[in-house]
Amino acid sequence: MPHLRPGLGFTTGRRERRPLPRIPVPIARAIVDCAVYVDGHRQPGRIGYSEALEQVRSTGEGFVWLGLHSPDDEQMTGVAEVFGLHELVVEDAVHAHQRPKLEIYDNTQFLVLRTVKYVEHESIEQASEVVETGEIMIFTGPDFVITVRHGDHTHLSGLRRRMEARPERLALGPTAVMHAIADLVVDSYLAVSERMETDLLAIESSVFGNKKRWLDIEPVYLLKREVLELRRAVTPLTNPLSRLTSNNPLVPKEIRRYLRDVADHLTTVVDRVVEYDEVLSSLLDAAAAKVGIQQNSDMRKISAWVAIGAIPTMVAGLYGMNFDILPGMHDAQGFGLVCLFLVVVCGALWGALRRNHWL
Repeated sequence: MPHLRPGLGFTTGRRERRPLPRIPVPIARAIVDCAVYVDGHRQPGRIGYSEALEQVRSTGEGFVWLGLHSPDDEQMTGVAEVFGLHELVVEDAVHAHQRPKLEIYDNTQFLVLRTVKYVEHESIEQASEVVETGEIMIFTGPDFVITVRHGDHTHLSGLRRRMEARPERLALGPTAVMHAIADLVVDSYLAVSERMETDLLAIESSVFGNKKRWLDIEPVYLLKREVLELRRAVTPLTNPLSRLTSNNPLVPKEIRRYLRDVADHLTTVVDRVVEYDEVLSSLLDAAAAKVGIQQNSDMRKISAWVAIGAIPTMVAGLYGMNFDILPGMHDAQGFGLVCLFLVVVCGALWGALRRNHWL
């Protein structure tokens, strides 16, 4: 029964459900590593990114390298406020599935890279996925570099350790980190494209060397889809690398030289992917033609047997009309003669069709 609450009017007695307040996740959970590098050497101790940036700007030496993994809106907004990042790139950094691109806001560069990983499988016929993709986003400024990773295979801890072992490279500044990440990603493109070539050769052998009546065309479509996925990750990166290797005032001349080498490797990968795509398109055409030929062959066999079966059907139809004028109707040997006639005619037709490769 409804009841009256003072000053509020009638209510049904049901308790209103209000959405639970969202509990913010601490930024520390999204931070993989944060360090200050001076003259290429990592400064000792653990430090927050706000204190690290304040230390660098107060001393005027070194830069901050902050690594994040899958931050949410609130976490990324807090980082953007400290480092002065544009709100548009903050939205891109939170929501993955971006195309490779390079955006420049004043003295901050925002580079998006698509990462790829080859998924191990025993054979292409049993595989459900060949390439797994992820993303790495890089913010570089005069005194900081921020990496944002999306995906489980986009680890950069090994890269950070290798760079810390070569302080002369880290001494070149934040863009040296950007080059190292781009080089790592493009090298993974080369490795994945080489592994995919093995699958391509296996499919090619299956299409042209298959002795089965019916060809399993699903692996061809699978690899075609995965090659297109790799192509979407690789091809759009050409323009950002071209902009980085041109007269970009935000990239030192020494780093631009290293980036040209990365661009050359990327060109090799693009050529491979385009070649794979064309070969798979040709294999699809060949497989479709092979299936069509097999269907035509089956239709010819069906038509041949229908023609052979039409003769006894026609004779049986005539004798089933109860006419007395048909030969052999009142002869004791008539049935045997008719059967012999049918065997001879059908056998002759079968031989003729056999000679013409219809059977």
